[in-house]
Amino acid sequence: MEHLLSVSLGELILKGGNRKYFEDKLIKSMRRAMADIGFEKIYKGQGKIYIEANKNDFPALIKRLEKVFGIVYISPCIKAEKDYESIKEAAKLLVEEHGYDEDDWTFKVVSKRGDKSFPMTSPEISKELGGYLLSQFPNAKVDLHNPEQIIYVDVKANSYVYSERYHARGGMPVGTNGSGLLLLSGGIDSPVAGYLMAKRGIVLNAVHYHSYPFTSERAEQKVIDLAKIVSRYTGPMKIHSVNILDIQKEINEKCDERMMTIISRKFMMRIAEKIAKMNNYDALITGENLGQVASQTIDALKVTNDTTDMLVFRPLIGMDKSDIIEIANDIETFETSIKPFEDCCTVFLPKSPLLNPKIEDINKAEEVLDIEALVDDAISKMNIIKID
Repeated sequence: MEHLLSVSLGELILKGGNRKYFEDKLIKSMRRAMADIGFEKIYKGQGKIYIEANKNDFPALIKRLEKVFGIVYISPCIKAEKDYESIKEAAKLLVEEHGYDEDDWTFKVVSKRGDKSFPMTSPEISKELGGYLLSQFPNAKVDLHNPEQIIYVDVKANSYVYSERYHARGGMPVGTNGSGLLLLSGGIDSPVAGYLMAKRGIVLNAVHYHSYPFTSERAEQKVIDLAKIVSRYTGPMKIHSVNILDIQKEINEKCDERMMTIISRKFMMRIAEKIAKMNNYDALITGENLGQVASQTIDALKVTNDTTDMLVFRPLIGMDKSDIIEIANDIETFETSIKPFEDCCTVFLPKSPLLNPKIEDINKAEEVLDIEALVDDAISKMNIIKID
C-alpha cells in the first residue's frame, strides 16, 4: 500500500477530445505550485491526477494545490491492489490513521467501481466493507445520513481509499483560454477582476498607471504587493508601470475640468490597448462595476468602449460591492487594497465630474490634444516589473 494525493478535476472532464490539452496545462500549473516543496511523481489516472510525495509534505502540498485553477478538491489517499482484501486493509489503516473514537464513531462507505471487470458491484463493496469495519472497530455505527466520516473507495486499475476532501478553486487551468492585460489599480476591484478571469483560464499580465511624483512610490509598491498576492493563483506576471502625469497635465490645461475623469480613462484604455497589441495579449480586463464611480456610468462605459476595438472583460460589472469584498477577503487582497495610499485617479480630480458624457462631445474635446504623441511618450518611459 502507498500513500499519495488524489486530485479531482472539474470542468476538464467534459472536454472530450481536447481533454489532454487541458490536463497538460493543469499539470504544468501543479508542477509550478509544488516545485519548491518537492514531489516524486505526478501522473494521470482515469479522471484524476495522482501525486506521489513524502507524506509529511502533504499538508504543504495541499495548501498550494488548493490555489491551482482546474482542481475541484484534493484528497490524501491510500493506493492498494485491485482486490477486496487489499481494499479492506487500506480502509482499516485509513480509519486508524485518522483517529478512531472508541466511544462514538459513525461512518458510511461510498464506493465507485470504475473498472467494471471487478467482481463486486459498487453497492456490494460498500455493504461488505461497512460490515468489515463494524467488526474491526467496537462501538462503530453506520450512519447513512450524517456520518462523522465517509470512507470513499475508487476501484480503477488500482484501488484508492480516502476520506478527506480539501476543496480547491475549480475553474479552468491558466493558459487554456488565451491571455489578458489587467488594468490594475491599488483598489479592491481590479485584483478581484484579474483573479476571476484567470480562473477562466486566462494568462494574466497587468498595466498600472501612476502619477509620480504626485503619487508616491509607496502607492506603486502597494500595487506590486497586490500583484504578488494574485500571482499565487495566476502564476508569474509582468506589470507594465506607466506614468500618466504628463497626460493628466495636458488634459487639465486644455479640456473642460468636468471631462478630466473620462478623458483620462480613455487614455488608459488606449495605452492598455497598445501594450496588449505589442505583446499579443488577446483581451483587456478591468475592474469596472456599473454605477460605482463617475467613469463607470453606462454613458461613460460607452465612451471608453468606443476608444478600443479590443475585447474588454468586465467580470465585476453587475456585482454588489459586498460580493466583491467577500472575494477580495477570500483571496487575501482586501487588507492590502484598503491601505490608504493615493492612486493616479485622485490627481486633478474634478469637483463635479461629467456623469453622462457623450461620445461625440468627448471626441470633440480631445481634438486639442496630440493623442498619439502622448500615448507613445508614456509607453516609451514605462517600466516593466516581473512578478515570479
